[in-house]
Amino acid sequence: MDTPLLSSFVLPPFSAIKPEQVEPAIDTLLQECRRTIEKTLAQKAPWTWEKLVQPIETQDEKLSKVWSPVSHLNSVKNSPQLREAYEHCIAKLSEYHTDVGQNLALFKAYEELSQSPEYQKLDSVQKRIIDHTLRDFKLSGVSLADDKKQRYKEIQQRLSQLCTQFENHIMDATDSWSYHTEDESLLKGLPEHSIAAAKEKAEKASKAGWMLGIDFPTYYAVITYADDRHLRKIFYTAYATRASDQDPNAGKWDNSKIMQEILALRHEEAELLGFSNFAEVSLYTKMAKDPKKVLGFLEDLAKRSKPMAQKELQALQSFAESQGLKGSLQSWDIAYYSEKLRQAEFGLSEESLRPYFPATQALKGLFEIVEKIYGLTVKERKVDTWHESVQFFDLYDNKQLRGSFYVDLYARPNKRGGAWMDDYITRRRLEDGSIQSPVAYLTCNFTPPLKDKPACLTHDEVTTLFHEFGHVMHHLMSKVDYLAASGIHGVEWDAVELPSQFMENFCWCEEVMPLISSHIETQEPLPKAMFEQLLKTRSFQAGLMMLRQLEFSLFDFRMHYLYDPKHPQDIQAVLDQVRKEIAVLKPPAFNRFQHSFSHIFAGGYAAGYYSYKWAEVLSADAFSKFEEEGVLNPNTGKAFLNCILEQGSTKDAMDLFIDFRGREPKIDALLQHNGII
Repeated sequence: MDTPLLSSFVLPPFSAIKPEQVEPAIDTLLQECRRTIEKTLAQKAPWTWEKLVQPIETQDEKLSKVWSPVSHLNSVKNSPQLREAYEHCIAKLSEYHTDVGQNLALFKAYEELSQSPEYQKLDSVQKRIIDHTLRDFKLSGVSLADDKKQRYKEIQQRLSQLCTQFENHIMDATDSWSYHTEDESLLKGLPEHSIAAAKEKAEKASKAGWMLGIDFPTYYAVITYADDRHLRKIFYTAYATRASDQDPNAGKWDNSKIMQEILALRHEEAELLGFSNFAEVSLYTKMAKDPKKVLGFLEDLAKRSKPMAQKELQALQSFAESQGLKGSLQSWDIAYYSEKLRQAEFGLSEESLRPYFPATQALKGLFEIVEKIYGLTVKERKVDTWHESVQFFDLYDNKQLRGSFYVDLYARPNKRGGAWMDDYITRRRLEDGSIQSPVAYLTCNFTPPLKDKPACLTHDEVTTLFHEFGHVMHHLMSKVDYLAASGIHGVEWDAVELPSQFMENFCWCEEVMPLISSHIETQEPLPKAMFEQLLKTRSFQAGLMMLRQLEFSLFDFRMHYLYDPKHPQDIQAVLDQVRKEIAVLKPPAFNRFQHSFSHIFAGGYAAGYYSYKWAEVLSADAFSKFEEEGVLNPNTGKAFLNCILEQGSTKDAMDLFIDFRGREPKIDALLQHNGII
């Protein structure tokens, strides 16, 4: 029976997708994918690109086009029914992808193609795709004995289940917690919009007073602005113990055992494939090939940053005491007194900046920057979406459509926290010679507009928007004809953050302020004096921020690199050891940050969180070329577009960087941006 999911469509019919349709649609498509492989292999050698690669790629993409909107809905509009359908399908998809990766006949067909005269006729990108496919076959255990192949498959299926459970536990723990009060004095210090939002939340729950959750915008407002120290501690405790043994619902959504099992399975997978640990598996497809090199990079940055962080903490302690704090700073005091110190030093707070950055203006200005440096234009179009606040845009080069993207900016219940970009369709040349236009999703979790007030962003949120749009540009600007190397596909994971972190730099440029800022009442851009003070804040507590990211990166990498199956480490002990070495302020014993560390336990950053810092070196150095030649210089923009954004994974990321910069990256620009040198 046909369903909207199986019908031919250009964009997903989100309003028509029903949970009960998902599994039958995926079952049908998986059958078609398996038949396509059988049919392809039945042809026998000699192999050609058109005979072997193209038909399987085309069929797999049909599957992806159906699964992508389902997976996206599971993240942005979760429901019990959709979650159940998603979990059933993720196991089937895992099994299929493992079966393909372990298909010896298919592997041999690729191998025969790579060794044939036909291979020499292919262009460099096609050759690279075939070489990488052969590498990926090996990483899927294609050469393993049958019993080990079966075990590898079981591991992959179990990991997909565990990662989904991990994310669901965080979402459920976050959505289940709320704080209700009828005493407005407890909310003293909170921004007006936060208090108004809490009032609206209470009204929706048919309660008097105010209700606050621990969605990130609300948590951030409380931990940063609430004068009541006890209230800050309540919210810090709730947020820092989500989905753990310390959670108020301890046992219901505790991720402790899930994390241990994930680590054990990843290590077992590594050993099956002939690696010593999962960190080696992770690095096999990245720019940094040597675990010791990664650890050295992180530890060197920590060594350089720690003295600065110690001074920053001492300054904060002294300031807090001058404001009446008795005793030492605690974790729930840091954001609060840091914001007050920022105001004292620079006469500026994130909240004082907020009226200058209406979300609509930040988005409009972002598009104007894209027009100035790349010569591209953005036009909104009404399409079917999953929520009334979601927008859809087309990106044009002159009159040629280069790609399209959804924008979902605001936090709400049943939506995964954080910010991310995901791809729906990837650019490629179709069999009839036409070009398939790419489509992406851009998702954030900003404070939504109130009944009578537009949504306004902090400057930090503006940089988040620019960051995710950098990923969008990387995906949409591709000029690669082949799916496996187009957009973000095949890009080394420790280079994939280059375009996103690169875009953040524009948020610190004076030339850009008139484009992205417009006061909600006066429509005036951010005044020059305020911008100059904002610029000074860029390196405010940069040492502390650097150490925080390095703490996450070292914890992640050591946990996977040093894992010993005979003596499985206590995850908390690994984190405690990293903190002992590099942290200047140790969190309380009840802190369970790791239980909601989705990037490594439910995302693609396992033994790869260091990528953020690695790519930040690339992005800071890349942007320094714009600083040298003009921030909005279209010639420099065109060079970045041509050398980086349009290339996908057609070459190694380092080679693409050298094509743009004329040399290998230097760490100096990153350290200068952070005020460390």
